Amino acid sequence: MTSRQTDRQTLRDRGICVVIPTYNNAGTIADVVRRTLAWCLDVIVVADGCTDDTLGILQGIEGITVVSYPKNAGKGTALKRGFRRALAMGFAYAITLDADGQHFPEDIPVLLQANRQHPGALVVGRRQGLDMARRSWGSKFANAFSNFWFAIQTGHRLADTQSGYRLYPLKKLRGLSLLTARYEAELELLVFAAWHGVELVSVPVGVFYPAPEERVSHFRPVRDFSRIFILNTLLCVLALVYGLPLALWRVSTTFLRTAYSLLFFLGFMLLVAPPCAMYHLLFVKDLERKRMGLHRLIYFFARLVTIWHGIPGVKLSVGNPHQEDFTRPAIIISNHQSHLDLMTMLMLSPKLVCLTKDWVWNNPLYGYIIRGAEFYLATEGMDVLLPKLQSLVDRGYSIVVYPEGTRSADCSVSHFYQGAFYLAKQLGIDILPIVSYGAGKVLPKKGKYLRKWPIRIEIDRRLSPEEMQAFGATARKQASGMRTYYMHRYNEIANRIEQDV
Repeated sequence: MTSRQTDRQTLRDRGICVVIPTYNNAGTIADVVRRTLAWCLDVIVVADGCTDDTLGILQGIEGITVVSYPKNAGKGTALKRGFRRALAMGFAYAITLDADGQHFPEDIPVLLQANRQHPGALVVGRRQGLDMARRSWGSKFANAFSNFWFAIQTGHRLADTQSGYRLYPLKKLRGLSLLTARYEAELELLVFAAWHGVELVSVPVGVFYPAPEERVSHFRPVRDFSRIFILNTLLCVLALVYGLPLALWRVSTTFLRTAYSLLFFLGFMLLVAPPCAMYHLLFVKDLERKRMGLHRLIYFFARLVTIWHGIPGVKLSVGNPHQEDFTRPAIIISNHQSHLDLMTMLMLSPKLVCLTKDWVWNNPLYGYIIRGAEFYLATEGMDVLLPKLQSLVDRGYSIVVYPEGTRSADCSVSHFYQGAFYLAKQLGIDILPIVSYGAGKVLPKKGKYLRKWPIRIEIDRRLSPEEMQAFGATARKQASGMRTYYMHRYNEIANRIEQDV
């Protein structure tokens, strides 16, 4: 499959279509639409009361959806109708580009990449080379004017607020029913998105400006500048009474969510865990019962935090299509994104043991519990670890290993090391893949605050030592093959969930 075919399929998998508003662009519309179809399978063209041959040309192009109406109502109305049609057709995102040939459909992969890296964000194409283009004084002033007032109204800076090349998260659009009808509607959509906490991402895109005598422009300087001035005046007032309170509320709830979760964690570890752990460590004589008691304490706390009590604003779900019950030992592998990964793993069964790092092993809050529960240091070396892990396996425990070794900063699946696969081979047990999504969005690697985001844990089918041979004969080849598998499975889950965030 070629890169273009892959991007086309990914756009569909992520629920992304293209919306092209047009008014009397008969000279360019066919070329723009056909070039767009080369990159996206789902194209909606809104014919905004066209009086030339535009509608007839569109009717001759197969594979597109045409929305038309007899009277010209302006770009804002065209966008509104295009977005509503896209939502009715089940799309989650819409890329918009102009019908006059100014934007390059070949830049669609740039917006797609931004959507994958920043799901739920409103992506704005930052037109390159504007300073070199032959533009009117009015066009240059309008862009600078818009950028300045946008920063005043939202506290965000964007280099090109007038660009119509964008990717909109349709389910997050606000103010759509109040949207102004014409040219200034795109600024309004940006402002309302910023007020409601939608992430704004700027990416570089190309732009084509034909000679002035060849351009088709519907911008009316006096009337449209007047409308923009009135809109900005209104938005400045709304920024004080609506936008600013929303921002303060959002900051406050994020802080309170994080503080509450931290206090809950500390309260349990300081007030509940010590007496329970000490009871098993001091008064339970049977060694195996003592260890299992500590495992059940860990399991109870993990489920309390992730399922029964939950993280405020975070919906966690578990997929277990193969009815895995963890009764048979396995090397459990998972991608690693966040400090929360350990909790989402240990909530699955009390019969799990993790290989940990030094700072976890020596943690003053819970280090004594995990040491008593036979969690071992990953840095001990295979010669030391193997006899200990063999003992755990013989007693029915599964070993959790994160093959990436460290948390991924951007939630992508990083390089897999071969240690987990070497252990599975030496111990003669299955590999059990578990795919984790969302924990890195809730609490990123360098993040300090908990965000609202869904977490999904998918328990895949366990693979026997014989089945692992399909990935390669050596541990190194198995690690490489399994990483490719994880990348595919993670993208499947992300494409499904990120249409609803």
